[in-house]
Amino acid sequence: MIRKIIHIDEEKCNGCGLCARACHESAIGIIDGKAKLLREDYCDGLGDCLPACPTNAISFVEKEAAAYDEAAVLENKKKLEAHSQLQQWPVQIKLVPINAPYFDDADLLIAADCTAYAYANFHQDFIKGMITLIGCPKLDSVDYSEKLTEIIRQNNIKSVTIVRMEVPCCGGIQNAAINAMKASGKFLPWQVYTISTDGRILA
Repeated sequence: MIRKIIHIDEEKCNGCGLCARACHESAIGIIDGKAKLLREDYCDGLGDCLPACPTNAISFVEKEAAAYDEAAVLENKKKLEAHSQLQQWPVQIKLVPINAPYFDDADLLIAADCTAYAYANFHQDFIKGMITLIGCPKLDSVDYSEKLTEIIRQNNIKSVTIVRMEVPCCGGIQNAAINAMKASGKFLPWQVYTISTDGRILA
């Protein structure tokens, strides 16, 4: 059938993954550093991914495509959400050791602990493929910067992703992570995601 569906310009795509997180149908994935439409019948043609893309790599086209299959989407979501993606223990910043084998070549997720409760698909969208560290500087009454600095300095960390809530007190974990990267003397790719109190990704 001829219908409206998304098209991804791989030359413009920077692989940030924001479109995949914005797609409620899990129709988009990151493969070899580029966003890909995984299955045409997962794409509902509504385009929630378009405004999420910072490089305008996504557009609508009308083409011969499989019909949107809501039942297949729901079944796939059950599979994706059914399993924990956690790769290590402990996860609390206060408890995690500075040196551990799982830090070798790790993509590091530093998250405010409330984010996992606010954002429903946290395991699939953030924890998957990452080594996870969580904390709350307000409740712990501690600056995590020193410990995070040593983790980054003493291990082969590949990248850092910071996930925080929109509330002001969550700025503490973001600042600690950024200060740690600076103090470590390493130049790492990093990004920050902000979660709203009603469970949306704001930035």
